Amino acid sequence: MRALAISFLIILFAAPAHAGDREQLQQLLEEFLAGAAGDAAVHQRFWADDLIYTSSSGKRFGKAVIMQGLAEAKGQPVTASYSAEEVDIRLFGETAVVAFKLVGEDRSAAEAVTSRYFNTGTFVKRDGNWRAVAWQATKIPAAEQ
Repeated sequence: MRALAISFLIILFAAPAHAGDREQLQQLLEEFLAGAAGDAAVHQRFWADDLIYTSSSGKRFGKAVIMQGLAEAKGQPVTASYSAEEVDIRLFGETAVVAFKLVGEDRSAAEAVTSRYFNTGTFVKRDGNWRAVAWQATKIPAAEQ
């Protein structure tokens, strides 16, 4: 009976921690998407140093390549914006999987172009901070958007 009571208390007190983690991840994602088009500090905070990123074009690279691309684009006008739909956050202790539909709008041409991608990120909590360690982006065909 005592073991049952202890188990119940562990579950009871673990739930708020998960709720807090879920809120932290949601906020991290929102802050990232708000600055993803050109804010290097946002990318520095979001990606783990040991990131494995698989792009929608099938290329695989790490954080250094992302940061290099941002440095090369510094000073250029930001013509893109991003948002998330259908966010699904699943917690597994100090690891989380965040899946969502990314909506990107490119306003560099006379008429804005909207693209959608399925994104899945794996996050690890290190030193109290969530960082993306793996990322997969898949372009959703126009016919299915």
